[in-house]
Amino acid sequence: MSWLVLIVSGLFEAVWATALGRSAGFTKLWPTVVFFVGLAISMAGLAYAMRELPTGTSYAVWVAIGAVGTAGYAMITGDEHASVLKLLFLAGIIGCVIGLKTVS
Repeated sequence: MSWLVLIVSGLFEAVWATALGRSAGFTKLWPTVVFFVGLAISMAGLAYAMRELPTGTSYAVWVAIGAVGTAGYAMITGDEHASVLKLLFLAGIIGCVIGLKTVS
């Protein structure tokens, strides 16, 4: 259960990071609201997962899911340019997360 919560909280990290970028320095209401809600859910999920999973592994997986999710979403929506190298490096991050799951 902790791994599932960690994955979902990592996805919410991507939500709050994207909303932060769209909030224009907290001057736009709805992106700011989404930021704070996403942040609360993400942190609560990370804290829950860390009750059973090692801190270093939990944090690394959480950050990786958030980073890949944020970058992937930006590329899909056209906010960021996609390239073969970016996709390769994002796949490398995913591979490392799978490796951490395997050895934990």
